[in-house]
Amino acid sequence: MSRARTWATWALAHGIGKVFLTAGVRRGDPLARLMADPEINVDPFDAYEDVRAAGPVLKTKLMSGTASHSAANQMLRSGDFGVGSGHGELPPLTRRMLGRVMDPEAFGPMDPPSMLAVDPPDHARYRRLVSREFTARSVAELEPRIVQVAESLLDRVAGDGPASFDLVDAYASQLPVAVIAELLGVPERWQADILEWGNEAALLLDPALSWRDYKVAEHGTRMLNEWFRGHVAGLRADPGTDLLSRLATLPDDGGPGGGRLDDRELASVGLLVLGAGFETTVNLIGNAVVQLDAHPDQLAIARERPELWPNVVEEVLRYDSPVQMTLRSAYADVDVGGHTVPKGEPVVVFLGGANRDPEVFADPHRFDVTRENAHEHLAFSSGIHYCLGAGLARLEGAVAVRTLYERFPDLRVAASPERRSTRVLRGYDSIPVTTTASRAVRAA
Repeated sequence: MSRARTWATWALAHGIGKVFLTAGVRRGDPLARLMADPEINVDPFDAYEDVRAAGPVLKTKLMSGTASHSAANQMLRSGDFGVGSGHGELPPLTRRMLGRVMDPEAFGPMDPPSMLAVDPPDHARYRRLVSREFTARSVAELEPRIVQVAESLLDRVAGDGPASFDLVDAYASQLPVAVIAELLGVPERWQADILEWGNEAALLLDPALSWRDYKVAEHGTRMLNEWFRGHVAGLRADPGTDLLSRLATLPDDGGPGGGRLDDRELASVGLLVLGAGFETTVNLIGNAVVQLDAHPDQLAIARERPELWPNVVEEVLRYDSPVQMTLRSAYADVDVGGHTVPKGEPVVVFLGGANRDPEVFADPHRFDVTRENAHEHLAFSSGIHYCLGAGLARLEGAVAVRTLYERFPDLRVAASPERRSTRVLRGYDSIPVTTTASRAVRAA
């Protein structure tokens, strides 16, 4: 894609919005600050409280937003709200212009035909084809393999001397990418490259990227698209037993839209499953370790009562959500808690704020691994866009933290973790940890 076309795409999708958000930050707009103020990014929870205190929906000059659990749940589940073709924050004219200048060879997670960017009927069709791979039974059957991968990764970092390693680089990122790569038939030799490109492309989930960050994200997206096009062609010619192979060999059922995905649709499904399958889980595992390290009393409870590990994951998802926000557009005038959201209005749904709503969660700013209703969080969204891989992420998270602390009971965060700069995805780029040599050996 020419530099001029790349620049035009950035300007329409991010540059114009960046100008308005930066101006909003200067005048103290609470929504703009949550989306663009670096000082709030580390700890946004007081700002969420301010948004919730304004009512079920806060309207500013830029857009609307909510940190209310009930309002968020209504918007995510209602057919009167949708994803606005993935760029619902943009005016209709800007969206049309963006559609004309975008390079179809570099579409990202927020561009059609990604399931994140389409409403029914297309969304229902894609989800129907993929959902059978993520049933509770299918996910449960993966547990032995997840345990095997987790133990193998920990074998690599265990040694004869004191063990110090970067939890993200050596474990939290490697476990989910290995599992999801097997589901998609990605050869092991490509996993490191795909992890790198995926981390670059994940930047596109954020609003108002700088030109520099957009170029990084566009590179990752372009490389992933190029790789998946070749991968899809190979699977069509010589399919295996993985998810993409099964989708690639579906017959056309003759119904509306057919049962067979074209190459672009198939690549889009693969990219979304890949990204959602490791980005959220990497953050979940890292956030869990940081919170358990910061709350040793809660770690002690989990170790004494191992049946609580799944609930530990639920509380991490609630307390420090790996995905902090999403966006919906009103498709009609809608009443939300007595506030009218007008047709066409973009609304930022702050999942991280809704998950600390005191109307739902008692003492919401307390990290409590025994919390009985922790599972009522909205970390995986709700409604038709509820995360397909939620069950897999939960299982991977529980296996990862349980196995980690069984192997290294005295594991500690050794230095300040390096937080990711992203706003939508909340996690860490690096978490230095340490453990003693005597504990760094797998039990017989």
